[in-house]
Amino acid sequence: MTGSPPNKSLLRTLAGERQSVPPIWLMRQAGRYLPEYRALRAEKGGFLDLVNDPPAATEVTLQPLRRFAFDGAILFSDILMVPNALGQRLWFEAGEGPRLAPELRTRAAIDALEADSAILDPIYATVRGVAASLPPTTTFLGFAGSPWTVATYMIAGKGSREQAEARRLAYADPAAVQTLIDRIADMTVDYLAGQVAAGVEAVQLFDSWSGSLAPVEFERWVVAPTARIVERLRARVNVPVIGFPKGAGGKLAAYARETGVDAIGLDETVDPVWADRELPATMPVQGNLDPLLLIAGGEALDRGVDRVLAAFADRPHIFNLGHGIQQDTPIAHVERLVARVRGR
Repeated sequence: MTGSPPNKSLLRTLAGERQSVPPIWLMRQAGRYLPEYRALRAEKGGFLDLVNDPPAATEVTLQPLRRFAFDGAILFSDILMVPNALGQRLWFEAGEGPRLAPELRTRAAIDALEADSAILDPIYATVRGVAASLPPTTTFLGFAGSPWTVATYMIAGKGSREQAEARRLAYADPAAVQTLIDRIADMTVDYLAGQVAAGVEAVQLFDSWSGSLAPVEFERWVVAPTARIVERLRARVNVPVIGFPKGAGGKLAAYARETGVDAIGLDETVDPVWADRELPATMPVQGNLDPLLLIAGGEALDRGVDRVLAAFADRPHIFNLGHGIQQDTPIAHVERLVARVRGR
């Protein structure tokens, strides 16, 4: 990524510039901890009703910027829009989370998928709405789920802590899982390129379940598909890519070397001092405050913020959480976090 606008500190950081004050945005910054979000969701209905309503999704994306003036806006959507576009029915059970049908536990079920990319059209409309409304200093981030994480949902039909169904199928029938991974990757490249065409300026690949894989499987199902997506996306658009392989731990260095991503997101379990030492010296990093520490607040929060800032003081750094902000996070604690990072 070259030629970043000089007034967008997040884009400049992704281009490799260290800022005296790091830019800040928070994963899931648009969501349930905000009373204005809860009010709009109550008015509009369920989560998918919001995602597929471009004016409402635009409003949700912009809500946290009005409160906190973050340096980045993250598109309000969900990683499971890609499975939906690939041919799985998607819905959300109250109190239970996402559901997908049919479950893809055989090669025949995978082969039977019939894609409909028009399902993604409301997302592009949201992107256009947000891009037209953002402050001039704010960077607009799009995103998608990485193939392995998306595949775990598609195979099981829902989320799971150990991703056992997907891991078992990957061992028993790797060719079937490879077919699914390839289909997800193809759709993801098109989806991210479509987001960029509509107005996003950088993208993040969420691999929330990468930590469940053994090293050899991590190389096959996380590193290799991510590298293919990055290479093919770069052939079409010129935007930076943030990779977020949650739970990768000691495999982060290989991910950084082999995927071609421009920046690495770190979850809260990663020692930032270790990450600064082990990752390429010029690579931007993002993270990695524990979301529960943000809930705790007070002096403990201040110390946590200071530790992260100190660890990454000599490299390009985007301040963020180690995962998404939780719904019981006090607004005042987010305000305190932003003030601490910005030195006020």
